[in-house]
Amino acid sequence: MSNDPGMNALEGAMGCGEQLRQAREAAGLSLADVAGRLHMPVQVVAALEQEQWERLGAPVFVRGQLRSYARLLGVDLGGLLQQARIAPVEPPRLVSHTHTPRVRRVAESLGRRAVYVVITAVLAVPVWYAFQSKFGDVPPSTASLDVVPDAASVAAAQQAGGAAAAEAAARPAPERAPYIASMAPLARQAAEPQATASPGMTLDFRGDSWVEVSAPDGSIVEKALIRAGEKRSYAAGQVARMKVGNASEVDFHQGGGSVDLAPYTSGNNVARFTVSSDGSVAPVSH
Repeated sequence: MSNDPGMNALEGAMGCGEQLRQAREAAGLSLADVAGRLHMPVQVVAALEQEQWERLGAPVFVRGQLRSYARLLGVDLGGLLQQARIAPVEPPRLVSHTHTPRVRRVAESLGRRAVYVVITAVLAVPVWYAFQSKFGDVPPSTASLDVVPDAASVAAAQQAGGAAAAEAAARPAPERAPYIASMAPLARQAAEPQATASPGMTLDFRGDSWVEVSAPDGSIVEKALIRAGEKRSYAAGQVARMKVGNASEVDFHQGGGSVDLAPYTSGNNVARFTVSSDGSVAPVSH
């Protein structure tokens, strides 16, 4: 046996392979028959029977494969698997390898602002020059045709006009700017659309497992080994596809309800499913 600490955690499972081999031979099945039903390589099935744990990866995967094999043959390995202590699996740490100095960030920000100022000046100066050349020093008055003056304003203007008529007749009429009627309607405040909350999803891990979560653009959101008792949460629009190892030990909650992963779980106890933009779950199409 290997001296690896992770494999030594399965020493309590000694005897599982012999029981599985005897049950397979009693059922008249070959290694190839079992491998085909469990969707496993023949070498993996042989290593399970020979208890060569070091060839099968992390202990959490070995125990899941033993359970799948035992379930296929109807063998109860509960007592032996309970004795096998699974070594804790540390999730991988994400370390950033890029760093931008503060001076460089400030310089880039100032450079972008300078570009915006230059572009605005290039566009605004010709417009301002054309406007000044057309209308001179006195800008025209504008009014929207959508606005109807109220009666009180009209009466006040008529009274003021009568008092100032004599004074206006005594002095020359000043040059008035043209009065232009605008056909543009008044701006109305647009109603703000109500944000609709997408139902989120949560994974509760009752046993050690692993997940691989992909975004709609194909990028990996998370790929890690997760210990029992931990929890992961995602937004519906954040996830497009998900794989969950040791799925029988994982509770999936979506939109406030619980989702059974059994319809999406294969013989090796791995659940594969897709999540649409509205949060609905569907099996992966092969």
